[in-house]
Amino acid sequence: MRRPRPIAPALGQESVWDYPGPPRVEPVAERITIRLGGDLIADTRGAMRVLETSHPPVYYLPIADFVPGALVDAPGGSFCEFKGAARYFDVRGGDTLRRGAAWNYPHPARGYEVLTDRVAVYAAQMDECTVGDEIAVPQPGGFYGGWVTSSVVGPFKGIPGSQGW
Repeated sequence: MRRPRPIAPALGQESVWDYPGPPRVEPVAERITIRLGGDLIADTRGAMRVLETSHPPVYYLPIADFVPGALVDAPGGSFCEFKGAARYFDVRGGDTLRRGAAWNYPHPARGYEVLTDRVAVYAAQMDECTVGDEIAVPQPGGFYGGWVTSSVVGPFKGIPGSQGW
């Protein structure tokens, strides 16, 4: 399948088609929050984001910035060709439990060591994820963990027909 036509970014926006492959990790200046079950379960100004061609950013928050008990070890794992072996967490907030809704790389590949003590969550499984003052929208398709905000344009991996990108 050939590469889709990227949307031209407006002033202050980024095109995910300008993101690199392999992915780049960079610090996030904005405050990041996550709510689940009506509770604020994470709040940080110490997030990192992973930028990969065709994907909206994936935000990794310090494990220490989640409230105690919000992250529970879960079975299973996966492997990223760039970052290495991932482990999963169930995420708890209020009376809500979302199974396998977060992951991290406890022993990431070289170049991704900054992710060691950080966790990413699937925005679709949370009540609300914010970047600055904006509520993020989950990356399309349900498989990937990117968060879409008004500062990024696609098209994004995960939409119908994007499997071959």
